[in-house]
Amino acid sequence: MMKVGVLGAGTMGSGIAQVAAQSGHEVFLVDLNQEVLGKAKSNLEKVLSRLVEKQKLSIEEASQIQNRITYSASTSDFKDCGIVIEAIVENINVKHTVFKELESIVSNDCILASNTSSLPIASIGSALSNPERIIGIHFFNPAPLMPLVEIIPAVQTATDIVTKAKNLISGWKKVTVLCKDTPGFIVNRVARPFYGEALRIYEEGIADFATIDWALTEIGGFKMGPFTLMDYIGNDINYTVTESVFAAFYYDPRFKPSFTQKRHFEAGFLGRKSGRGYYNYAEGAVMPEPKKDTQLGEQIVNRVLVMLINEAIDALFLNVASKEDIDLAMTKGVNYPKGLLAWAEEKSLPWVLSQLEVLFEEYGEDRYRPNPLLKRLVKQGVTRF
Repeated sequence: MMKVGVLGAGTMGSGIAQVAAQSGHEVFLVDLNQEVLGKAKSNLEKVLSRLVEKQKLSIEEASQIQNRITYSASTSDFKDCGIVIEAIVENINVKHTVFKELESIVSNDCILASNTSSLPIASIGSALSNPERIIGIHFFNPAPLMPLVEIIPAVQTATDIVTKAKNLISGWKKVTVLCKDTPGFIVNRVARPFYGEALRIYEEGIADFATIDWALTEIGGFKMGPFTLMDYIGNDINYTVTESVFAAFYYDPRFKPSFTQKRHFEAGFLGRKSGRGYYNYAEGAVMPEPKKDTQLGEQIVNRVLVMLINEAIDALFLNVASKEDIDLAMTKGVNYPKGLLAWAEEKSLPWVLSQLEVLFEEYGEDRYRPNPLLKRLVKQGVTRF
């Protein structure tokens, strides 16, 4: 089988290495920090032990998986790899340096991939002498558990590289979706209103954090409310992604960050990892009770939902991905109860448009402008995308 290289032994890189090793590949996990490498090896031993305890793996299988991974501090160990997946810091200059180095080590037909969630694949590939081999392969955290992987070809990427990468990752029992090299790809782009509109509803004084979370979970059917989820992800991470997407879209108002989130970030209220975010996680702290008003809850859900749907329609309108892949990305990548485009068809396209038009007329802000594709389909009397 193809030898797989993974650069970066942090949570994401070590998770990708585990996935590849579980799929039978010999894996070279490289990190310049020996302490990080040691931690990655130790953590995988614990994970595999738990899988043995749960009888999901035999002791022999767990041992084979660990033995397939070589933990190394030298990129020269990538020389015989058929693919190298980079999972290091989100800094374009660092990635340029690293990919130039990788190209000097690997064979001419080795695929060079980035797990970036926010940087353009085309820009990363620009550092290569042969940019046709570059591709984005974006796993979600934790990589061994999350089923979705976004496959992102750059404008330079050769067609056969796209096919090989997609087939390889699909062979690792992952759900793959193909998307354009645009900011946020599918999931981080389409999901922005789940956080942004919830924050806006709070800032307007319509409802508090607990009530918004209650509405979206109990009435909307989402696995986790936006404020609980932001506390879980980390306000520093979520805010940084929001800022980068906003800038990448030339400051389109649809992606405008929230001052509430910025202030929480600045105060060090990062969520669970800091002990306090939108909620207080200190020992003995009492979680606030939501206002369980069904009418209010439905208003909250409908407002957030139509904004999410509008963003999904925009991704379809601009050919970021197919209808099937957009819905698959949101159900498998962030566990939405339904694909947003299917949800729009269920609610009816005229209903979605009317909800957005009411918001657009009331606020007069571009963030609420209905997508041209939605308006076109409603005008034509078309009920499905």
